Amino acid sequence: MPKTQASSGYVSISNAKLYYEVSGSGIPIVMLHAGVADSRQWNNEFKHFSQYYQTVRYDRRGYGKSEPVSGKFSHLTDISEIFKTIQIDPPIIMMGCSMGGGLGIDYTLANPSKVKALIMVGSGPNGLELDVEEPAKFSDAEKAFDAGDLDQVAEIETQIWFDGIGRTPENVNQNMRQLAYEMNRTALGHEVKELGEPLADSDLLAYERLNEIDIPVLIIVGSQDVPYMHAAADYMDKGVKNSRVVIVEDAAHLPNMDQPVKFQRILTDFLRDLV
Repeated sequence: MPKTQASSGYVSISNAKLYYEVSGSGIPIVMLHAGVADSRQWNNEFKHFSQYYQTVRYDRRGYGKSEPVSGKFSHLTDISEIFKTIQIDPPIIMMGCSMGGGLGIDYTLANPSKVKALIMVGSGPNGLELDVEEPAKFSDAEKAFDAGDLDQVAEIETQIWFDGIGRTPENVNQNMRQLAYEMNRTALGHEVKELGEPLADSDLLAYERLNEIDIPVLIIVGSQDVPYMHAAADYMDKGVKNSRVVIVEDAAHLPNMDQPVKFQRILTDFLRDLV
């Protein structure tokens, strides 16, 4: 088993500084976090897979240690600059959860020769709108946000995204739940600063271009995730040439945190088939 060498730092892009971590060697696996999390979402996977691959994760602008700053920016440009600065060599494996998966697809469409495989976790392509029922707690979170009660917003969103449909806070891993809450609360604190103006990465939205993706795509969704994510998984599975869907039982929107052993086994099987 190869030794792992971990490093971390900040990549300066215009007036922003984005926090990153790299560990291990071999084919790069880039781990893109969800919108209710930051790079700590991948604590287990970052450590485990660095024994066999080069693992890469970073905090998107306005998440974790990457403070939001004023001015226009592109998430696609950000990730491209990070790869260039820390010298990540293709072909890479992109793994993204929720909004991280959307960025993964955008990067793949923009750089098809640089991506070996794509792993979508509780995610969907940017621009996809589906007629599915939203949990009633979404409106509760909006009301708490309008009232300025960010602690309450974080708690409600943790109930939606970590506890999931049909589970209560008592049904889940408490340490992981606390981390999920802390990551989301940090992101909310950045959000209310209202800094930065994201630019569209493409005039043609990704959901219209799934047939252009010609690499293996693994679609993972937690059994207790919201209905939209299950519908998005079905949509992608029908639109992508080489895809398969795996449901993680007793897991919600962050299935790698809910069921780390199951999740790592699913990834290991998928990665083995890529060789």
